[in-house]
Amino acid sequence: MAFGQAGELWFNYGESLLSNNGIGTANAFGGSPNDIKLDDGYRFSFRFGFNVGDHMGYEVQYAFNHTQFDVGGQKSAMHFHQGGVNALYYLTSDKIKVRPFATGGVQFDDFIPPGGGINYGSQNKFGANFGGGVKVHVKGMWAVRFDVREYVSGKPDFGALAGASGALWQTEVSGGIGVGF
Repeated sequence: MAFGQAGELWFNYGESLLSNNGIGTANAFGGSPNDIKLDDGYRFSFRFGFNVGDHMGYEVQYAFNHTQFDVGGQKSAMHFHQGGVNALYYLTSDKIKVRPFATGGVQFDDFIPPGGGINYGSQNKFGANFGGGVKVHVKGMWAVRFDVREYVSGKPDFGALAGASGALWQTEVSGGIGVGF
């Protein structure tokens, strides 16, 4: 990926750590914004990157995040999809095997409640993300990478929850393997 490649295709796997994760209450009266929460989970992503110079690049990404819908300790599997576009600034030139980078961009999150589907009950929220990482050229067209990113977006309420406030924060900690062309 480093070492003068123009295009890159990556598969990443890691953790999705959620904070400010209370998404509201189903109670008509009383209740707390933390009655229903989203728990941490795993994620995997595909990223297509292209470099436009020695120090600049862009990525288009898709990620699948698995979490738990936690209602007072009763947990149900839930997931959300993310799609986004990021700019990358590399701290070293494209001739170097180890390339630390900073990144920032925009994304959308499609939250799918337990028992729902993408076209049934899901809710889209838009947000921004920033972070950094390092890409390491291994051999030939192969490379590895490590990312730490912070995503911020609106919280889903699925049209029935009340009391949530603030933004949902998600920290991605992941590693990946990729090919350059």
